[in-house]
Amino acid sequence: MLKKITSAVFLFVFLLSLFCKDALAHTTTVENSGENRYKAIRLTPEIYNHTNADLSDLRIKDASGEYVPYFINSGEQKDYEVDKQTYPMTLINSYTKDEHFYFDYQVQELPDRDIVATFIEVSTRNTEFAKNIELYGSYDNINWEFVQSDTLYSIDGKSKLNIDFHNIQKYTHYRFQLANNLEKISFETVTLAYNYATQENIYFTESIVPTFSVTEENKKTIVNVQGLYHLKLAEITIDTDSMFKRTVQTPYGGNKELYNLSLNDTSYIDTTIFYNGQVVKDHDFLITINNGDDKPINVTGITVKYYTDELIFEDNGSKSYTLNFEENNTVTSPVYDIVKYKNEILKGNIDHLDIGEVIFDEPVKEPESYDYKTIFNVVVIAVACLLGGMILLKLRKKS
Repeated sequence: MLKKITSAVFLFVFLLSLFCKDALAHTTTVENSGENRYKAIRLTPEIYNHTNADLSDLRIKDASGEYVPYFINSGEQKDYEVDKQTYPMTLINSYTKDEHFYFDYQVQELPDRDIVATFIEVSTRNTEFAKNIELYGSYDNINWEFVQSDTLYSIDGKSKLNIDFHNIQKYTHYRFQLANNLEKISFETVTLAYNYATQENIYFTESIVPTFSVTEENKKTIVNVQGLYHLKLAEITIDTDSMFKRTVQTPYGGNKELYNLSLNDTSYIDTTIFYNGQVVKDHDFLITINNGDDKPINVTGITVKYYTDELIFEDNGSKSYTLNFEENNTVTSPVYDIVKYKNEILKGNIDHLDIGEVIFDEPVKEPESYDYKTIFNVVVIAVACLLGGMILLKLRKKS
């Protein structure tokens, strides 16, 4: 009889301890596909929002429930300047035709090989101007072909005096066509240039359009962006149809002057705040726009670009895999041998698998009147008293 009571009491205590447990466990199913030996899963904002900042709580299991070794590939961007060449140009003609103004330039000294260029750059003493440029190219100064259009400007201390080509160009002559030249703009120098750079192990980046709310307080517009918790930020862009030029404060980004201007049929837009992979540490991400005495701007949207990671593992033939995660700072990252030869793995072909719907395991919410910890302590004390009394009673009977 005593053994049955003791077993029942311990079973009750065990079940009660399960109710008192607060740990969460979230899962998503990943269907297997592809023929390569190694697989990659790109992590999503939903996963980042509910994991440890260092991803130490991530675990992956196969269809039979066995843990699968993995490593995290974050990528690393390194820029190498392979070659750079400049070609100074000389003004050979300037004229006005049909209300358009033209500058024609040719390369001063032609090299023995073909000229290749990735951009053209000018310098000028003129300030406070903005000009739409139509750029043409020629090999003989007779037949001209359209290259591309762009805008050159110098206004409020900000300037853009170069045109980056969409494709590599090989012309020896270039023509600038301006709609007009009322400002009497002239170029001190014009330089054709070739700059080739390569990258190794680029960062993985993704973009999202998160939800946000806007409030007005003390001449400030406060934008509360949701869903950025634990993301590694690259940049945030404010979408607006308002014309403005104001300072903005954000976490990790400091102060920056943003503007959206339209002057003399030319637009000047910079509404993007750049970051350097800072990890968001709070659930609320506040962007504060200083309005002064002006009317608050109309924020129509927020676009976030962030750095993401890939979880890479060896396929063991399972039909599907389950990714488990829970924001639990008591766990540490697993140590697998696969990390030791990850560089060799990354040189080969890897199949990228799609993440399914994330299933969140939320804790059961009980009425506030129930204090399970107190109940647990009371039960333990009661059990101890009951067992003590039963033992004394049995000893008396024996005596």
